Amino acid sequence: MRDTALPTVTAICRALIEQIDSGLLSAGGKLPAERKLSELFDTTRITLREALGQLEAQGLIYREERRGWFVSPPRLLYNPLVRSHYHAMVEGQGRVPATEVLSARQVPASAAICELLELPALSSVYQIRRLRRVDGRLVLYVEHYLNPAYFPGILDSDLTCSLTELYASRYDIRYGRVRFDMVPTALHGEAASVLRVAEGSPALRITRINGDQHGRIIDCDLEFWRHDAIHVSVEVPD
Repeated sequence: MRDTALPTVTAICRALIEQIDSGLLSAGGKLPAERKLSELFDTTRITLREALGQLEAQGLIYREERRGWFVSPPRLLYNPLVRSHYHAMVEGQGRVPATEVLSARQVPASAAICELLELPALSSVYQIRRLRRVDGRLVLYVEHYLNPAYFPGILDSDLTCSLTELYASRYDIRYGRVRFDMVPTALHGEAASVLRVAEGSPALRITRINGDQHGRIIDCDLEFWRHDAIHVSVEVPD
């Protein structure tokens, strides 16, 4: 059964890639429902989903739970060496950013967060959970953890704006040394739910530990990017 399905999977992939490359299926556009695609290619849902899964793995299309399949827009270029915040980075590439605050509260710090922020056991931190979009598409779920000693009253601020700019304007705090850790991961729980993807979908997890101009560790970010939304590009100067 699988041997006879393979040419059909290949044919479906080639046909959809041709439509995408020609611009007939435009970036961000919604694909027809799986039932209609199955009829178009005269194949089963199982075979069609295998083809769609291959295109998704290549980053050419993506799926949102309860919404269907879409053509992937260009990836966002992300250079960790460039000191910029999310909105400036997205706007600098001619695209439209948006940020939604999911929650902002003081919570007990987990052992992992205590280690990242170099805090003693049983410390409290400010946790800010945000959801971010590019051109209306959900691309990033992020958890920020702040040392409360440096940011009194920050939870009452407009947290849809840049934390980088808020730190500077309200607390005279600017980023100094920053450490990045990047690992491929799978989305589960809250991250999968708010990004509208299936449990176990691939993602890139970026952990940032941020120091300020005085060398103090002030916060850390746990970023969960859709795997097909980001292109990490680093150029080391001479």
